[in-house]
Amino acid sequence: MRIISYLKLMILNIEQNNIYLYLSLFNFMKFLKISLILIYLSGCSNVNQGFVPKPKGYQRIDLPEHVFQPLIGTFPYTFEYSKFAEVLVDKSPDSEPYWIIVNYPTLNAKIQFTYKPLNGDMRKLDKHVADAYKLAAKHQVKATAQTEYQLQLKNGKKVIVIELEGEVPSHYQFYATDTSKHYLRGAVYLNNATLNDSLSPIVEFMKLETRHLIETLKWKN
Repeated sequence: MRIISYLKLMILNIEQNNIYLYLSLFNFMKFLKISLILIYLSGCSNVNQGFVPKPKGYQRIDLPEHVFQPLIGTFPYTFEYSKFAEVLVDKSPDSEPYWIIVNYPTLNAKIQFTYKPLNGDMRKLDKHVADAYKLAAKHQVKATAQTEYQLQLKNGKKVIVIELEGEVPSHYQFYATDTSKHYLRGAVYLNNATLNDSLSPIVEFMKLETRHLIETLKWKN
């Protein structure tokens, strides 16, 4: 009887050990499973944290240097313009002699010039000046501001400048005259119809270019 009891006790101990072993194995597998899940989630979190969307930016604009050359030709006026620009004859349907375009192909910008002989007629001058303001007023629908001022040149001449701000194709316009023989109007145009922050460097660059052009403007006769 003692032997049988002893055997039963041994069997019971073995069964308990097996149960403990099973439970230990079960707990280990459960721990391993949870650990793998946590490692996976941690990896996904790091990937998401590592990916930060870049803010919307603008394409870099490489502006040329301010290097100038004299205008060559039979025009009744002359000035210095950029060596990175080209002078084109204005071929628009209503163009007249000595109307030109100083084109900046790399900037998609241009300065359009319209010339009018006065022949001593003050009525012509008054009409051309009124037309200059009418043309500037066409942009007032989208312009957020308009500034007009008189620019005193180094050579003693005076030029009227009209600056526009906002989503307009022309931000800088001017006209010059000797009040007796010559009248010249210039307007800077960006071929892009609107203005945003990406075009601001071009706008400022073209203002400096035009300012130099005005400073070097001379009548030939």
